[in-house]
Amino acid sequence: MTALYDYPKTALLKRVVPKTRIYDRVQASTALKDKFVAQVDQITWRAKLAPETINLAATKSVPEIQVFRVMLKTDAVQDDVLRAIDRAIPFPILFELEQASLNVGQIQIAAAHKRPSEADTAKWVLSDYLRSDWLPIDTPRSALPVALNLGVLYEQILTALMPIVPQTAESLSARMDRTHALKTKEREISQLKSRLKRETQFNIKMTLHGQLREAQADFEHLKKPE
Repeated sequence: MTALYDYPKTALLKRVVPKTRIYDRVQASTALKDKFVAQVDQITWRAKLAPETINLAATKSVPEIQVFRVMLKTDAVQDDVLRAIDRAIPFPILFELEQASLNVGQIQIAAAHKRPSEADTAKWVLSDYLRSDWLPIDTPRSALPVALNLGVLYEQILTALMPIVPQTAESLSARMDRTHALKTKEREISQLKSRLKRETQFNIKMTLHGQLREAQADFEHLKKPE
């Protein structure tokens, strides 16, 4: 699954969102504004997934899901730019990031698990961002997953972005925790490989090889627990 969906016509909006509106909502610093200017060309509110647009019931944590298309000036966008948009909009957001590399259009889907704060329901808590691979802009889109309500739909959308095999009866929070652990383990493996390339002492290299094998085994277990 790619989380690249063909949204019903009833849900489509295609309204441009001025970057200044985001700045005002989050009281953006000069540094953050500079990142928007350098990385983002245009933000479009592409679709609204809500009871009145796709005929799925809202839940307390997912009253609506917004889809934002972000046209990029560069080949990537930093998480704090996406986080600013998320902070400005009081609903879960699915981002469609579009960029042209060597005149070939590409698209990437990104989202954080966004939920109301238990301490203050007027505020939202964001996880790290999940991202798909970059895909050709003409990649066929899939129909939205079948779901009983918007909460279940949101869970399925996020799960499609996770680099793990979901387990039966595993909660969304547990999946997010396992995804975070997987990314942490991936960084550890990369660091061990770099150390191995630089190391010249045989005994230290053997120790590092052992640590790398253990980390790789942990990585595979996190992807698909037995």
